[in-house]
This record gives sequence, C-alpha cells and structure tokens, in this order.
Amino acid sequence: MDKQSKIYIAGHNGMVGSALVRNLESKGYYNLIFRSLNELDLTRQKEVEIFFEQEKPEYVILAAAKVGGIYANNTFPAEFIYDNLMIEANVIHSAYKNKVKKLLFLGSSCIYPKMSPQPIKEEYLLTGSLESTNEAYAMAKITGIELCKFYRKQYEVDFISAMPTNLYGINDNFNLETSHVLPALIRKFHEAKINGEKEVVMWGTGNPMREFLYVDDLADACIYLLENYSKESHINIGTGVDIRIGDLSKIVKNVIGYEGEIVNDLTKPDGTPRKLLDVSALHSVGWKHTIELEEGIKTVYDWFLSSKWM
Repeated sequence: MDKQSKIYIAGHNGMVGSALVRNLESKGYYNLIFRSLNELDLTRQKEVEIFFEQEKPEYVILAAAKVGGIYANNTFPAEFIYDNLMIEANVIHSAYKNKVKKLLFLGSSCIYPKMSPQPIKEEYLLTGSLESTNEAYAMAKITGIELCKFYRKQYEVDFISAMPTNLYGINDNFNLETSHVLPALIRKFHEAKINGEKEVVMWGTGNPMREFLYVDDLADACIYLLENYSKESHINIGTGVDIRIGDLSKIVKNVIGYEGEIVNDLTKPDGTPRKLLDVSALHSVGWKHTIELEEGIKTVYDWFLSSKWM
C-alpha cells in the first residue's frame, strides 16, 4: 500500500477499528475512509453498494461485527448470526464488484472446534463441533472466511482472512452483560475496590485457559499482513501464550489494587476449556507481538479510569 492509498476501515469506532486507525495514521497513511453506523448500515445491501460505488476504496479492512461475551451470545444468537452474515456478505461482494485491490476479513478464534487439539492450527477449522455458547457468531465468521476463499478462487481477487485470539485494549466494552472476560474483570475489581466490597465473584471454575492479545498489536499485525500476506488460507493472530482465567483474575486484582477475595460461581459456565492459537504461520511471515499481558492491562486500566465507563 502507498501512503496515499484509499483505505476503508469498516467498524472504525470499535476497539479493533480504532486501533487500526491509530496504527495507520502513525505509519503515515492519511487517505482513510470511515462511516459511522448512523451514516452507513452495513447490514443493508443497497446502502453498502452505494457507498462502494461512490467512494471506490482501494483497500478494505473488515473489522465491523456484532460482538459480545457468553451472556450476549447465548441470549441473542439470531441477531449474532444474521447481523454478521449480512455485514460480511455485503462488504465482500461490493469490494469485488468495485475492484478493491485487497481486502482483509477479521474473524475470531471461536471459529475452531470446542475440543480442538492445542495449540490450534489453521487447518483445524471445520474438523469438529463448535462451542455451543457462541455457535451463532462462530458460524457467521466461518462463512466470512469461506466467502473470501471462494471469491478469491472464482474471481482471482486478493481477499485474505485473519483470525485474532481474544482481544483487549483501549475502547473495549466494559458492560458486564455483554463484555468479554478481561474487561469484565477490570470493571468488577475496580467497582469492588471503590465500593469496599470484600469479595469479587468470578464465573466458572477459573480453570479454562485463554490467550490474550493487546488490540494495538492486532492492528499492527493486520497492516503487516496487508503488505506481506496473500494466501487462500486464513492466518491466526495471537501471542502463542495462554493463561488460566483464575491466574488472569489475580493479575487484574493486583493491577487495580483490590485487596478482597475472589469467589468462584460454579453455577456459571466455563466455556471452551482451552483456546491457544498456533501462530507459527504468522511468525514465519515475519510478525510477532510486542505488548505483554500485564503491561497491556495496566494501559487499559489507566484508560478505563478516564473513560465514559466511569
């Protein structure tokens, strides 16, 4: 990509999209295109078609999605599969019709089977049953990968897919009903500290293993892949290191300075026992993460203290 290349970031207001904008601007890219949800509803085919015909972006990063944690995925599965299917189908098809030079579709590590061998290689996709608590979202994301693959095969377009591991960072969602585990823990421990509560309740046993990638590292990986990767297979983006949720909660507790106890609510689900991505393909392309977990959590907590969530 050239610095003047016209780049459309779908979902620029979200955690991932805003990190992509920060990364691109820091590298000197200035011809960036944004549209808020009020300006462009990506689930509406006609709106997307008109936008692409008028703007003619050269590059597209598809980071827009309906996302949420276990509670949200369990409660609103129809919305999760419908909205995400419509977004990716509309954007990918319009990108093809308007001769976009390259498109990067961002999925999620939940696309892999619940009991997948660890660490998870790209070829494990569609080799087993999905985790039921986020099956609708995962099915939509799998379809996005397949769309890129088949458009690439039939139309010879340079559409690629990347699968990030669990993400956290600035502009994360801290709503306890819809957030993922790490921002939920940050908010729970902070509120417990402020309110002088003697204990914090954590869902499940604390035994599941999870991998976490700071969102600015993800953004850097995405731009690197746009410039250096062009294959049919999707590629994992992660750190290659995971941690017990119970140990993660202790790190968050220490960063925030909470002095109470951690109590496990065993009536709540654990979700997938372990999700660690094999990132050897990413490393072979030449990219590795730079921000370690505790450093990232400290940065996010500092941002949280001055954010709209306070």
